[in-house]
Amino acid sequence: MKRLLQAPNLAIATLWADMLSGAGIAASVQRAYASGIAGQIPPDQALPEIWLEDDDQQARAEALMQELRNLPQRHWHCGACGESVEGPFEQCWNCGALLVANP
Repeated sequence: MKRLLQAPNLAIATLWADMLSGAGIAASVQRAYASGIAGQIPPDQALPEIWLEDDDQQARAEALMQELRNLPQRHWHCGACGESVEGPFEQCWNCGALLVANP
């Protein structure tokens, strides 16, 4: 097993591990509940970590994590309700309509 990275919190660590697993890279979350002892150990040592089961998958996992952590930022207007949507979102926060791709 090899450590890939630390996550800022357990929710994000779990999402990242699930995304890696969905891409065929076996990953697990370690130190999931270490935040409870953050005052007794350095805070950076209490963060959850993503670990890979296969060391040979590290380059692929790092590339996928780079992509996931740097999603493109957009600014678009919802065709259904006219709401302005910013960020990496592909669904309108106001009405739930999906971003329509230009043909």
